[in-house]
Amino acid sequence: MEDTLGATEQEGRADTGRGARDLLLQAAVTYAEERHWEVSPGAWLVEDDGPPRCSCGDLGCPMPGAHPATRDWTRRASSGPGVVRRWWTENPQASILLPTGRSFDAIDVPEVAGCLALARMERMGLQLGPVLAMPGGPGRGRRLVFLVLPGALSKLPDMLRRLGWGPGRLDLVGHGEGGWIVAPPTRIGALGYAQWAREPTALNRWLPEAAEVINPIAYACGREAPLPAHAGQ
Repeated sequence: MEDTLGATEQEGRADTGRGARDLLLQAAVTYAEERHWEVSPGAWLVEDDGPPRCSCGDLGCPMPGAHPATRDWTRRASSGPGVVRRWWTENPQASILLPTGRSFDAIDVPEVAGCLALARMERMGLQLGPVLAMPGGPGRGRRLVFLVLPGALSKLPDMLRRLGWGPGRLDLVGHGEGGWIVAPPTRIGALGYAQWAREPTALNRWLPEAAEVINPIAYACGREAPLPAHAGQ
């Protein structure tokens, strides 16, 4: 009886693993086929007898199973559904990376500020693109990532300065040319899964300019920003 139960548990875990791998393949192909986003396979989680570890071999990897696996990953990225399907058929555990600076740039903020900004923008009736929810990494809490039209990264410092925010005052990070975001349903080690706070749909196919959304995002980040050291003195 014990042997039978053990076999059943192992089969259940295997089925779960196969299901997760199928979801990765389906999602990667969907991003390429329906959104025409370039996709690149990244590192993956190695799960055997011990705790999950990154395929890169670094036991202290800050983004286990969720970062580029090769130096030429940007050159190899493709929006061809057939190519993408082949990649995840060959390595169904690979994380899904979406290069930024091509179909979109991204504005990355703390989850609390992001939710505040999201609610405010929805009340204002602003056009919004997909929004990614990311688990917190080392020393960082959970994040929301807003997709905007490409070309935003170089303009962000000037846009923030015009709104009265100097460099480094806000916990707001731009991702553009040469960067990437981790796409759902990629699992990031023991931290959790990348998820969509606002899924890609036909209604948000057209992305906003960063200038259209930066004001409410910066305002929300400013509410969460620590006061300057001299404040109140």
